[in-house]
Amino acid sequence: KRELKATIVATDPPSDLAILKIEADNLTKAKIGNSDKLNIGEWVIAIGNPLGLGTTVTTGIISAKGRYIDGLDSTYVDFIQTDAALNRGNSGGPLFNLSGEVIGVNTAIAARGQGIGFAIPINMAIGVIEELKIHGKVDRGWLGVVIQAINPEIADSLKLDSTRGALVAEVVVDGPAFKAGLKRGDIILSINDKQIKNVEDLPREVGKLKPQEPAKLKVLRGRKQ
Repeated sequence: KRELKATIVATDPPSDLAILKIEADNLTKAKIGNSDKLNIGEWVIAIGNPLGLGTTVTTGIISAKGRYIDGLDSTYVDFIQTDAALNRGNSGGPLFNLSGEVIGVNTAIAARGQGIGFAIPINMAIGVIEELKIHGKVDRGWLGVVIQAINPEIADSLKLDSTRGALVAEVVVDGPAFKAGLKRGDIILSINDKQIKNVEDLPREVGKLKPQEPAKLKVLRGRKQ
């Protein structure tokens, strides 16, 4: 029940995260969990200030992981989906597991549906925060390709066994991919042994790399890997 003034230290618009600094005593430090170990169906608790009602606690489960949200800049975020009730005012609040550990940052809702909310995984958030603390900004890798999803029609036309991977629609001249020999029509299957299951996976994995950091790609060209 205290109001505290905050100053903005640094922001990262692509992930919708920021560092705020406040001057206060007697604060309780939250325990940080491991969002990589979450299981679908696991119980979670959300805390926030929905609709200006004041501190509110809601419960639900992990409905899905690795969500991409249309209409929201989720290029670099693989959202946790939960059915814990979230409303305007929950954004920025914590999502806890039943051990009282923060495993996500509540950030968005599906306005057209009920019981569909999204949180930024805490492991990703901590990575962004550390970068902001050290450098004041987040540097992300860049591959230099325009990619598109492989739908069933494209898979049939290319005689592919599945729709997994990211199809290279265009290669930026003099970019890293161009210099490495990637071509239009290539299908990127993995990066640094991380499997690319769908088109949204690639920018997320590339975004985790630092500029100038080497990356190993597995590519399908024609029928040959």
